[in-house]
Amino acid sequence: MRKNIVAGNWKMNKNLQEGLEMAKELNEALKGKTVNCDVVIGTPFIHLASVVASVDTTKIGVAAQNCADKASGAYTGEVSAEMVASTGAKYVILGHSERRAYYHETPEILKEKVLLALANGLTPIFCVGEVLQERESGRHFDVVKSQVESSLFDLSPEDFTKIILAYEPVWAIGTGKTATAGQAQEMHAFIRKTLSEKYGEKIADNTSILYGGSANAGNAKELFSNPDVDGGLIGGASLGVNKFLPIIEAF
Repeated sequence: MRKNIVAGNWKMNKNLQEGLEMAKELNEALKGKTVNCDVVIGTPFIHLASVVASVDTTKIGVAAQNCADKASGAYTGEVSAEMVASTGAKYVILGHSERRAYYHETPEILKEKVLLALANGLTPIFCVGEVLQERESGRHFDVVKSQVESSLFDLSPEDFTKIILAYEPVWAIGTGKTATAGQAQEMHAFIRKTLSEKYGEKIADNTSILYGGSANAGNAKELFSNPDVDGGLIGGASLGVNKFLPIIEAF
């Protein structure tokens, strides 16, 4: 079922002690509070098991920020989907623009990661989005459609229902620029139409599509009020409870 979701992506920030402190503070802040969305925090790998053990996982879901495209073996430094799942984490962020740009993750690599995540009971938060040049040249719809199709459209309808999508205009990540509420809605509606053409209206309507790209307490309410925007994948504003909580409360 389609859900409202606010997910924080800590990226490569916070040592273990700082991460645990933040997780516990968020856990405390949500105690006794009724929130109208699922809350997820995406922590570095080394934090996962400790954070899962320190929060109420019925209130806060925990995500890895990546997983390997291999199940196991001689891949020094890699962390498999099975390892992520063994920590108690329930989600994994895949296809983030930083992984695509800096670590050259291709659609084929991401396809494998998605399959391994699903095989290990993890919910992928799968990121798509265009860079500034692609938007300015009018190719943004084609780029996003291709990213969705090339990594996800071999999934069965049943498996596709386990995917959360996140649209992140790359030109708005960490730049302070934000897509307008209208631009966000336009792309989210386009993504939903693309899903509908492949999997049918029911599955498309039940897919959560999050917005990522300099979302904060000041613009979250307006972004989330769009009919096709089901929440946010939050970067910098997820690194402090005082900034993250108002985004959760925007629902």
